[in-house]
Amino acid sequence: MIRFIKQKAVLPVVAACLFLFYSCSSSNDTSDPVIPNPTPTDTTTQTTSAGYDEQYRPLIHYTPAKNWINDPNGMVYVDGVWHLFYQYNPYGADWGNMSWGHATSTDLIHWKEQQVAITKNALGDIFSGSAVVDKNNTAGFGANAIVALYTSNGDHQQQSIAYSTDGCKSFTSYSGNPVISNTDKADFRDPKVFWDETSGQWVMSLARGWTYAVDFYGSKDLKSWTFLSSFNAASYSGCNHGQWECPDLVRFSLNGKYVWVLIVNINPGGPILGSGTMYFVGDWDGKTFTATHQEYPMWMDTGMDNYAGVTWSNAPDGRKVLIGWMNNWSYAGSSPVTPWRSAMTLPREMGLTERNGVKMLTSKVVKEIDGIGGTWKDVTSELGLSQPYQLHIDIPAISKGKIVLSNSHDEEFEMEIIPAANLFISKRTSKSGKTDFSGSFVQPSMKSAIYDDNGILSLDIYVDRSSIELFNQNGLLVQTNTVYPTSIYNKVTLDGISATMKVRPLDNIWK
Repeated sequence: MIRFIKQKAVLPVVAACLFLFYSCSSSNDTSDPVIPNPTPTDTTTQTTSAGYDEQYRPLIHYTPAKNWINDPNGMVYVDGVWHLFYQYNPYGADWGNMSWGHATSTDLIHWKEQQVAITKNALGDIFSGSAVVDKNNTAGFGANAIVALYTSNGDHQQQSIAYSTDGCKSFTSYSGNPVISNTDKADFRDPKVFWDETSGQWVMSLARGWTYAVDFYGSKDLKSWTFLSSFNAASYSGCNHGQWECPDLVRFSLNGKYVWVLIVNINPGGPILGSGTMYFVGDWDGKTFTATHQEYPMWMDTGMDNYAGVTWSNAPDGRKVLIGWMNNWSYAGSSPVTPWRSAMTLPREMGLTERNGVKMLTSKVVKEIDGIGGTWKDVTSELGLSQPYQLHIDIPAISKGKIVLSNSHDEEFEMEIIPAANLFISKRTSKSGKTDFSGSFVQPSMKSAIYDDNGILSLDIYVDRSSIELFNQNGLLVQTNTVYPTSIYNKVTLDGISATMKVRPLDNIWK
């Protein structure tokens, strides 16, 4: 996760506050008791009773009832429940007091906010990380204990663990924390851990921030870790910018062989401005990741608002399911929403494919979205909806033209197709809705390759009150963008394009 103090606008004030806060904290007591479940702000477990009908409140995306969130972390599937942990401020709608918030779902679509899971202790704030199911009791906390691994952000960034034996209802901090100490590395965070069959051990990926690298560590017991190797993009100069964060090393099967993908979130330096998620395709031998020689950087999403995404561990049927933070550090602190701030993307099924000799990640909204989908109907312009929806557009003969989503307030979001240049361009202009909260929010040229299938471009566009997530049928063209229109876009206009369109409503997940 990003240390928000790097944002220039708040650097002096926040840095001074953090200095005073940490200088007054004791760093001697590392013997932590069971971590309590503090109540978010002044209420009990947050559910739909909190309202969930404010202007801009997403109706098909996860948001907490109130307060600040950022990176998803600690995601783990246990006994039919998808656990989503995330960076959370229990005390306000701005970044700070970093803790692990917690939400659960049985279908990846409907979420219930739980009590805060892990809070600041003597070693510092609880930054991003991951969670695993220790099926074979390698750590000694009990078979099938859930072990959370996170960055303790105090005087230095160090790696710590906590464990749960009651299905994530409560966590106990390990008395031997930190399990990876650090006194000299400025950026050393966001541990993502998996059991590696190749080497018969747990493997941790750690982001190294402004050194443009990911370090790998190995452990037999989740407590004692040994440095394995470091990956950097020295051979790919276009990747050496921003701070590297929230890594994830994921194994896919392609053409009968295992292929590994290293996901790296960077900020600033995304595909347009600010935050973004790039990835490297290659091999993992149990100690070292080696990228294949492709054109890098490769972007998971070419919109503005999908960041810090990582996959769930222990997902059933070998699924690779990812969720991201639907925001961008360029304006995250000023987004015009209240009493919450920020949402998560729709969960995405990740895959790997090969196109013209290049191995590429694919992203599609999880199949569980059908559970809230209504009846499809053909449309030509007016959608006749005032709720979230999925719009499907088939363009059989791709021609130069535009797709425009709009509403009765003359607000619009435009997408342009330029086949001769192989470009799909989304345009979030000052006409999209409220934009004056940040000078960097207006982005009139968010570009992607078209990635058609035999001359056919099929698009699925998921529209909520304050977001647009767009995917083509093969999952290669992906753009996520937040928007703040006065009311949801409920009209679609085609200019220069012949296409068939259909739409289905998506039910409010909070009712």
